Amino acid sequence: MTDLPDANAVARFLDNHPDFFEHNPDLIAGLKLTTTLGGRTVSLHERQVEVLRDKTRQLELTLATVSRNANSNDVILSNVHQWVLRLLSDDSDDLATSLLEAMRQSFGVPSATLRLWDVKPEHQQAWFAVDDEEARAFANRHLAPQCGAAADRPGILWLDDASSMQSAALVPLRRAGSEHSFGLLVLGSPDPQRFSDELATDILGRIGEIASARLLRLIA
Repeated sequence: MTDLPDANAVARFLDNHPDFFEHNPDLIAGLKLTTTLGGRTVSLHERQVEVLRDKTRQLELTLATVSRNANSNDVILSNVHQWVLRLLSDDSDDLATSLLEAMRQSFGVPSATLRLWDVKPEHQQAWFAVDDEEARAFANRHLAPQCGAAADRPGILWLDDASSMQSAALVPLRRAGSEHSFGLLVLGSPDPQRFSDELATDILGRIGEIASARLLRLIA
């Protein structure tokens, strides 16, 4: 009795001989496959059309997702642009307060605050000056912003409405190229998904860099 080749051997043969069915067209007509639509039996041609249609649907869904993300990124970049313009046009002596107010206006952040350490002597009694070892250690440990559930996050209690915050973004503030932080920007939201741990943080990182550059004159 002749041994039948296994499925892998058949697959390798067809892969190595893509013109096999061109030379054996009668075999195509006899091939029957089960469709995913109702489990009925169809010809190879019908099954190929079904596969191509499914691939087309998947590509359309992917394109729609890319388009939505692109539109969302355009909105975010526009908000960052408006925020920077507000910062550049502001001549307030209270840099920290004006930065946060501009952020609320530009990004619609429900709650935002910040704290700084190692400030100049003339700012050591300001509302934003703290000596918080937990916050400092957190900011020193993380180069990139951290997002996720608000509970038990360093700095959450700095927010006026901390008890209602469900998600938060913590953005370390530091000099460019430095491993040591000089502050922490805290953004909070009652929406658990606003700052979920799946959120990309590249834009938040740039916001942190801009905020750091703006606030650097307050640091010793």
